[in-house]
Amino acid sequence: MKLVKAEKLENSQVSLEISVDKATFDEAVTKAFQKESKKITVPGFRKGKAPRSVIEKMYGKGVFYETAINDMIPGVYEAAVAEAAITPVAQPEFDIVSIDDNGLVLSAKVFVKPEVTVKDYLGLAATRTVAPVTEAEVDAEINTVRERNSREAEVMGRAAEMGDTAVIDYEGFADGVAFEGGKGEDYALKLGSGSFIPGFEEQIVGHKIDDEFDVNVTFPTEYHAPELAGKEATFKCKIHALTRVELPELDDDFAKDVSEFDTFAEYKADMQVKIEKRHADAAESAVSESLIDALIEKMEADIPAPMYDAETENFLRDYDNRLRMSGLDLNTYMKYTGMTLEKMREEFRPQAERQVKARLALEKIAELEKIEATEEEINAEYDRIAAAYNMPVDQVKASLPADAITDDLKVKKTMDLIREKAVVTDAAPAEEKTEA
Repeated sequence: MKLVKAEKLENSQVSLEISVDKATFDEAVTKAFQKESKKITVPGFRKGKAPRSVIEKMYGKGVFYETAINDMIPGVYEAAVAEAAITPVAQPEFDIVSIDDNGLVLSAKVFVKPEVTVKDYLGLAATRTVAPVTEAEVDAEINTVRERNSREAEVMGRAAEMGDTAVIDYEGFADGVAFEGGKGEDYALKLGSGSFIPGFEEQIVGHKIDDEFDVNVTFPTEYHAPELAGKEATFKCKIHALTRVELPELDDDFAKDVSEFDTFAEYKADMQVKIEKRHADAAESAVSESLIDALIEKMEADIPAPMYDAETENFLRDYDNRLRMSGLDLNTYMKYTGMTLEKMREEFRPQAERQVKARLALEKIAELEKIEATEEEINAEYDRIAAAYNMPVDQVKASLPADAITDDLKVKKTMDLIREKAVVTDAAPAEEKTEA
């Protein structure tokens, strides 16, 4: 194989011209004959036993060229890419320039990783804004825990109220005739949930266990069953049981049940600290995002569309994996949401483009700053991934090449450098509003 020339084209494309000498090409054609001749039937010969000269006379001299070229291309192309010192980011387009007594000449056009420039990347300015923790936020967090520790209690001696769950039998009639789908037994209906026809749940209120009564409603004009749309109906109902959610008291016992603290005051103070840390972490994350935006603004690169396409597909695969972890998959999600793959790609595309730009900028800075990953850091990262996914380290190493781990660590260390050298100003705390 000989790389005749490598020519840079527009939009980060490179055209390679590759020659293969006659001896090498003839050897590839001979191997192609040995592989393909077994499938060829020639009159007068058993299948797969016809001489090469007979087959070529019948089908033409180039009958085995396509197979030979296809078999040769991967190795020839890989060698040419290495010699040209380029990094392809998409599948190449091949073309045959010539096949003659001198051998084979191929051309390959491929999108490559673009040349990148980044200027003034140290000392970037950013503002850190830490949201204050309000009393209402602490109370809301505690109430969430409180609701998780609630229990259903039977309601005795009083009538149903909004917020109760009523276990009822019901049967609906329109024009005096029972209609399909209008009957239920021992149905648990949360009053106030709005899950039944408007006006239905309100008429349960005020009735007690074992009460039998009528509920009169009018179906919405756009009801899913056309034969009932806009019609008046009567539901004959009976209440079998009433329950209500009981929340625990916010006292020391509650604190002991849900935390390691002995008093509610200690528990609430700890909740305040945790929310403060969450706000601080969010502020730091926002600073990093702001610095990345600034880097992208200072970067110049002719980024080929296939890089964006590939990253968009990565986002799509990651989303599918997250869905599967929650018991769904992409097809089920699209079925219930009305989304399509194209719509999802459109939504992910801006994030993918930003990710590609940020990565290219950081990789270039790593090169300029001569940032490397040590063997100790690489092994530590393998250990971290193994622990996170509960996998043996050897299995992680088999699935993730060291080059990929190294590149990711260099990018991370570069971002650490950008953060370290950035000029980050803390925003002034928001003034509390006071009533006149």
